[in-house]
Amino acid sequence: MKKAVLYARVSSDEQEKQGFSIPAQVKFLRDYAQKNNIKIVREFTESETAKQSGRKQFNEMVKFLQKSKDVNAIIVEKTDRLYRNPLDYGLIDENKFEIHFVKEHEILDEHATSHQKFVHGLKVLIAKNFIDNLREETKKGLKERAAEGLFPNRAPYGYKNVRKENKKSVIEVNPETAPFVIR
Repeated sequence: MKKAVLYARVSSDEQEKQGFSIPAQVKFLRDYAQKNNIKIVREFTESETAKQSGRKQFNEMVKFLQKSKDVNAIIVEKTDRLYRNPLDYGLIDENKFEIHFVKEHEILDEHATSHQKFVHGLKVLIAKNFIDNLREETKKGLKERAAEGLFPNRAPYGYKNVRKENKKSVIEVNPETAPFVIR
């Protein structure tokens, strides 16, 4: 029986609360392992962005696999759940781990063709581009709100967010907390 680790990730605690559930990923990956006669020896889960390298559970998983003599496979939902940056991609590739991308119906191992590796590399670049573009669009939106005279974020302590008739959110002094700020 093949042995593997399971890796599940969401980008933030907020995402997990909104239903991008780690438990749902874990169940999905366990089902895959069972159907494919793979024994999961350890599970690594985290709620952290993958835009930069240095995730705690990801690094722990890599160290575990590097030390293991009989476990060399990772079961993960899809490319962007494992990594969104070239450093993590390079680390996994350099160690020649076998990776099961369950939703993508892809297994990368020592028998993967150059075409499979090429397409996977493109998926990593697309995942990185998604994060970079999201950052740009967020900055653009915040600048536009500020240019319109609107507060671009949650109101600071002493103020409150208020929706006006035009559905725009502005901040106003909060009579309950403002005295504490003044004091």
